[in-house]
Amino acid sequence: MSKKVIVIGASSGIGAEIAKELLKSGAYVTLVARREEELHKLVAEIPSSKYCIIKHDVSHFAEAPKFFADAIKIMEGLDEIYYCAGILEKVAIDEFSVEKDIRMLTINTLGAFAWLNSAADYFQKKNSGKIIGISSIAGDRGRVGSPAYNTSKAALNTYLESLRNRLARKGIQVLTVKPGFIETDMTKGMQGLFWLISANAAAKIILKAAANGKENIYVPARWALVGLIIKMIPSFIFKKLNV
Repeated sequence: MSKKVIVIGASSGIGAEIAKELLKSGAYVTLVARREEELHKLVAEIPSSKYCIIKHDVSHFAEAPKFFADAIKIMEGLDEIYYCAGILEKVAIDEFSVEKDIRMLTINTLGAFAWLNSAADYFQKKNSGKIIGISSIAGDRGRVGSPAYNTSKAALNTYLESLRNRLARKGIQVLTVKPGFIETDMTKGMQGLFWLISANAAAKIILKAAANGKENIYVPARWALVGLIIKMIPSFIFKKLNV
């Protein structure tokens, strides 16, 4: 029987690569994204008839429960859900834009609540399932570059941990993924990136971790050391660093 999966944010980046790998493996995949045309291009690349496309802007929270229910009805069940939607707005070092901040918090965090709350409720009733959220190493500390982006990912980390602790007794896996620098539209044009890997390489690492029952991973794994060091730096020192 084919695995049944929802991928939110499947039109580009890590989400698109996760969707492609799942389709290639024979999984029945519901692809969710605002840019419907990109989803059609994606499925055209892969000889699979087991897919469903849902056009949805994750900032429209009220639509999420209905679309979630639609996906389950079409696929006749659900085994895994991946929340991959996310944006990083360009914010100047001396800029404080509430408009940009709200967009990042809405898409990176609140959209996850809207979809993953529905998934958590569904999975706890069947006593099985996997929830995977794509966060970022940027959520480990409050950095200079983009306060709202850091905050949105930190909030997502805490939300996923709360889901994990709440759902563990039901046998449900919740995986928090913290990528470093990944070759996507989000990082295009950025200078000085190191340990950069492709979105496809990241997707394969994430899928393997989900299959192996992992709960927290950095992508690639060497970022875990960076994360550990960053979290150990005292605040009075950290605020003097240009990170």
